[in-house]
Amino acid sequence: MLRWADVLKYARYSNPEPPRRLVLTEAEWAAQLTPAQLAVLRQHGTEPPYRNAFCRTYEPGRYVCAGCGSLLFDAATKYHAISGWPSFTQPAARNALSYHFDDSHNMQRVEVRCNVCAGHLGHVFPDGPAPAGLRYCINSVSLRQEQDAPPHP
Repeated sequence: MLRWADVLKYARYSNPEPPRRLVLTEAEWAAQLTPAQLAVLRQHGTEPPYRNAFCRTYEPGRYVCAGCGSLLFDAATKYHAISGWPSFTQPAARNALSYHFDDSHNMQRVEVRCNVCAGHLGHVFPDGPAPAGLRYCINSVSLRQEQDAPPHP
């Protein structure tokens, strides 16, 4: 389980090694992503709060990166944080995300990116629920939800 101290260590020193890397040109990204996805994932934008796809959905499944399909979060870690964006308590794996200090907009935050394609996802804050106390505040447009497969008869 990741804690705030782990997040700060990764942002300050070195992020975990990704399971693989995907590097595309900006033209290749533009051809593959919608304008909204491009604005968030590649240009570090933010979608409007409360009017996004996954803000109020809690179905079982997994959330993958809309850019590269890498597993980022499990729906079991999603919770209602009243932040306006989907919130999660933990990433799917320790090396699913990379962490970067972000002092834009006169704020000090920790940005989270997909560790495979470096797509901007959102930010992580130390005000989440116990036991880890993390709140991953993520743009819906940077995610794609995959439903759990039904069990075999």
